[in-house]
Amino acid sequence: MMNKQTELEFENKRLEQTISLAKQQLNQAKQRNEDNKSAIIAAKKEVRENTSHSISNLWSSDDFEALAELSQYVDPVNEKIADYEEVANKISVLETLIQSPYFARIDFKFEDEDQFEPIYIGRSSLKEEKSREMYIYDWRSPIASVFYRFVTGPAFYDAPGGRITGEVDLKRQYEIKKGVLEYFFDADVQITDEFLRKLLSQNTSPKMKTIVETIQREQDMVIRDMENDLMMVQGVAGSGKTSIALHRAAYLMYQGLSNRLAAHNIIIISPNPLFEQYISNVLPELGESNVVSVVFEEMVSAILQREHIQSRNQFLENLITSKKYRSVIKNSMEFKMSPSFKEILDRFICDLPHRWIAFDDICFEGECIVTKEMLRDRTLVRAEVPLGTKLRQLEDYVVESIRESKKIRMGREEEVIIINEMRRFTELNLLNLYRALFNDREYFYHLAEGIGQNASMDRIIKYTRENLNSNLLYYDDAAVLTYLRLKIYGTGKYKNIKQVVIDEAQDYYPLQYEIFSLLFSNAKFTVLGDMNQTLEKQEDISLYEQIAKILNKKKSSLITMDKSFRCTNEILNYSLKFIDQHPEIKSFNRKGEEPQLFTAKDQEDLVGKILVEVNVCQKMGYQSVGLICKSERNAARLFDQLKDKIELQLIENESMSDLNGVFIIPVYMSKGLEFDAVLICDCESENYHSEDDKKLLYIACTRALHRLNLFTKGENKIFI
Repeated sequence: MMNKQTELEFENKRLEQTISLAKQQLNQAKQRNEDNKSAIIAAKKEVRENTSHSISNLWSSDDFEALAELSQYVDPVNEKIADYEEVANKISVLETLIQSPYFARIDFKFEDEDQFEPIYIGRSSLKEEKSREMYIYDWRSPIASVFYRFVTGPAFYDAPGGRITGEVDLKRQYEIKKGVLEYFFDADVQITDEFLRKLLSQNTSPKMKTIVETIQREQDMVIRDMENDLMMVQGVAGSGKTSIALHRAAYLMYQGLSNRLAAHNIIIISPNPLFEQYISNVLPELGESNVVSVVFEEMVSAILQREHIQSRNQFLENLITSKKYRSVIKNSMEFKMSPSFKEILDRFICDLPHRWIAFDDICFEGECIVTKEMLRDRTLVRAEVPLGTKLRQLEDYVVESIRESKKIRMGREEEVIIINEMRRFTELNLLNLYRALFNDREYFYHLAEGIGQNASMDRIIKYTRENLNSNLLYYDDAAVLTYLRLKIYGTGKYKNIKQVVIDEAQDYYPLQYEIFSLLFSNAKFTVLGDMNQTLEKQEDISLYEQIAKILNKKKSSLITMDKSFRCTNEILNYSLKFIDQHPEIKSFNRKGEEPQLFTAKDQEDLVGKILVEVNVCQKMGYQSVGLICKSERNAARLFDQLKDKIELQLIENESMSDLNGVFIIPVYMSKGLEFDAVLICDCESENYHSEDDKKLLYIACTRALHRLNLFTKGENKIFI
């Protein structure tokens, strides 16, 4: 074994060689793109000079030869552009790599060999082209899994060709910044934990960062899982669920040609737009394109082709702040999203041709060609074909029937007239039909017969009637209309999606999972949630059984992650006071101060105490301080009282650059975020008194990394 000084010299030399190779490849890549740029400009000029036909005239049948002539010039341009973009991505990766080429090394001896081989692991790979020597292995490569899953001693990894066994002699981790080796250490479990503890003790970053240096064994197993079509993760607050999901997406994009997914093949369903921005840096930091990220109501708006849809945050704000309508809002949502109401909707869809579609006889030149009974009958066969498809097929059927009956070829204008007449019943106004369902109380109860009716059914029907007369389509009704449209018409909008990531899975309802199943029928799913962070409803672990049943994938797995890496011991233990059934949550054993509850005599005193605490946090060097309120209304009120006294930002429009500074935010928008210090600012019992409110407090408390304090005024204290 080399001594420490010799080891340091060796590692510095190895780093120097690695950076030198990376710079050499960077220069080559830049030169290649300079050549590409020149070639693209020259090729475009050649297209202009050597093609004599105008683009606008190329698409007629007479100009097929001209189109072929243009193609032989355009195709090389497109090839050069594609190569330019690929090389530009390589340049970006190499520039990042030069700053910090790798973070770990294992010395691995393959079973049939005598020597240990040093394997350096980084965010991207680096290979010497002539000798084919691997200088750095990508963290997603099969052999890199040894670093995450084993200490020194016997080890194995699964490669495309089968399981590879061997032995680990050394595990080493590095801190390299701006191309300089700051330190390294040889890792065992105790030292690795201490390294992670040191990282966790630092201030949080303005946006979510990668965790490639600190991925835990159980996290790595989720990230690399390729066997399950449905991977479900029940993870406690701070267990790294979202990071794991994003690293899993990066891993899927890295896989071999047969399995590799492009960014447009993956979609992330996020809880809100703010969270989308918070996670936006992770995949680019890993050298991958950012995947499509949407919130549920954005998908709904695209499918229904309708604006003015209530957002989930607006729905939650109404639910949390409304005293008069709170129970009916909650009951309406739970009922409409339930399997029982899905059964009512399915019965309604089956009943549409019998009761709600106004079929009419089709006449041509004074003669009835197809009766309305014949049209209805054609929609009642082939149950496996969506109703919307069968209705559209009626148009072709009628046109063909007229041709056969009259033995004539109809003119285009005559066809259009016939089809437009039919569109009165082949094009369904789903919103009007949905209104009709709720306007006919007797019919509604007829459809619900034998299903198990909600005790608040009459109130829900009345509430829905009122809402459907508004210009705003409410969140629950928008989801129902989306289900109806997908069942009746289907959609090809997301047919390219092969992997779906659903975060905050516990906040979605069964009908929403039915929508996901219809939208992404051929995709695999990664579903992540925490039953203890459910917003405004009560859930337990059985939700995952419902999800598995609805999504109906061949092979599924549920992984439980019970270790929290975010909070100090004191914050985590305090947070558990708000959970009735204490889960087996393991802390990473990081020490901190005990949270305190500060009581103010009035609002002015409360504001003063909050200002003092913010000042303390800033003096302690905390870069992100979250002032969390129960609702947006409470947050806006507090912002007005503080805005002239300190620099801070109210998060209400779901748009911000990064989490750096002092922020006021409603608790339901804080899901998934983390702050160095958290102040829960409205802890009066009038705000927090129900079982749902306990979950809100648990969510708010577990946003804090290092410091947590609660504030209330008067003697009305929350349940602690």
